[in-house]
Amino acid sequence: MKARILWIGNKRADGPPFVTELQKKDFDITVVPSGPQAIKSVAIFQPDMIVVNSASLHRNGKIICRSLKKKLNSLPIVLITNPGEVDPKDECANLILELPFTARKLLNRIGPYIPERVVPAIPSDEKNMIHVGHLRLDLKRRQVRSPGKKERLTPRLAHLLQVLMEHPGEVMKREQLFREVWNTEYTGDTRTLDVHISWLRKAIEEDPRKPRFLKTIRRIGYRLDAS
Repeated sequence: MKARILWIGNKRADGPPFVTELQKKDFDITVVPSGPQAIKSVAIFQPDMIVVNSASLHRNGKIICRSLKKKLNSLPIVLITNPGEVDPKDECANLILELPFTARKLLNRIGPYIPERVVPAIPSDEKNMIHVGHLRLDLKRRQVRSPGKKERLTPRLAHLLQVLMEHPGEVMKREQLFREVWNTEYTGDTRTLDVHISWLRKAIEEDPRKPRFLKTIRRIGYRLDAS
């Protein structure tokens, strides 16, 4: 399956032929001229990512990105700007790239933000993979991929994440997790589980302090929301 990118920009603007180059790499790209048009197109096109090429629009893309994030907070957003227009650390987008750069650099930078199932030319052994939403766990290599991240896990963390991914959207009680991951009925020391959850969040969350995937269910346990 091709990776789908919704591209906001001016088709006629001078600049690097990013769209053409990405299409050559087997990406499926739809180009729209504005943020409102992008929002209308999301339901139809169902993209894996949105790229805002504000340099081609000759305007600051922060407003567009913030509007998109507010309405489509589950989609990664990449902002392309002219030098000095936006602080690269600004949180208006998941990734901010200042011109000039090559199509190859763009491809390398956006790759981690696209679900691995649609990234071209990445081999995988499906029998050893668990894929839930934007999370992908390689059981053999004990590696987890999430938007913008790829981390290697300890055996215990990989097992814990496997159990959570096998029950997506379900509230997993602490007792269940201790039983399946630590093979014990003893739950007197809950800090052991809490610390491991904290480590998992560092591995899969963009901001571990504001977890998007691994939620705490107070006084009960944890739930994995990976869709």
